Amino acid sequence: MTVLQIAQHAEDLQRATRFYADLLGRPPAAVYDPPGLAFFVLDGMRLLLDRGAPSALHYFAVDDLPATVERLRERGVTIDTEPHVIFSHADPTLGPAGTDEWQAFLTDSEGNAVGLVEQRPVPVGADAPR
Repeated sequence: MTVLQIAQHAEDLQRATRFYADLLGRPPAAVYDPPGLAFFVLDGMRLLLDRGAPSALHYFAVDDLPATVERLRERGVTIDTEPHVIFSHADPTLGPAGTDEWQAFLTDSEGNAVGLVEQRPVPVGADAPR
């Protein structure tokens, strides 16, 4: 079984579509309005923006978390939690072994929480900054 689609509440479909197009760096794959649906395809999974959907917390992998946060902040996005280490992956159960999982949280255009995640190699040496 694989995840096919995740839905996110979008009170204002046009505003939410613009927000996610900017966040994801791609236009929607399809928009149907009415009834008020927009789809983004991400590595075979669909993100559905839907007026009738409940709010959900999504986590998106990014290559450079500080740069992504700064880019979004410059566009007026509310950053709720600055980038910080959540945990280190000692084994590959939830991410690449030997990496720190960094996360930051923001609020999208519709008031939904969104997580951004970067996995970075654990610094070598006890005195190395994280």
